[in-house]
Amino acid sequence: MTIKLLAIGKTDNKQLQALIDDYQKRLSHYIKFEFDIIPDIKNVKNLSEAQQKQKEGELILSKISNTDALLLLDENGKQFDSVEFSNYLQKRMNSGIKRLVFVIGGPYGFSEDVYKKMQSKLSLSRMTFSHQMIRLFVIEQLYRGFTILKNEPYHHR
Repeated sequence: MTIKLLAIGKTDNKQLQALIDDYQKRLSHYIKFEFDIIPDIKNVKNLSEAQQKQKEGELILSKISNTDALLLLDENGKQFDSVEFSNYLQKRMNSGIKRLVFVIGGPYGFSEDVYKKMQSKLSLSRMTFSHQMIRLFVIEQLYRGFTILKNEPYHHR
């Protein structure tokens, strides 16, 4: 299985990017991982919230295939603790899917078309995090999940 993370807009903070790079490297020891950045939409000041979500949705859907399992990072999604999340990852790997795609949407969330394609929603917290930081949190939790599955000492129970 491959895990892909899709996000809108590049990370501007160099320290944050260095941490993301570090966890991507760590994660690559366990699974094939892809991180795909969708460029920010130009002239968003001229777009309504709905138009911006629609344009971002079209870009997101252009990056996935019909066989991908789409998981949206959404404030209304299911919440797991880290051990439950590792079990979720194991179940997805056992299901035979080729690619599990996590998507971090834009500032207004996802278009209806993206919601129609998703298989599930995941919330990392009831709190709101910046779109920059959530990338690090997702990749770190993926890494943590795989260390739990391998009974490695990174996660303390």
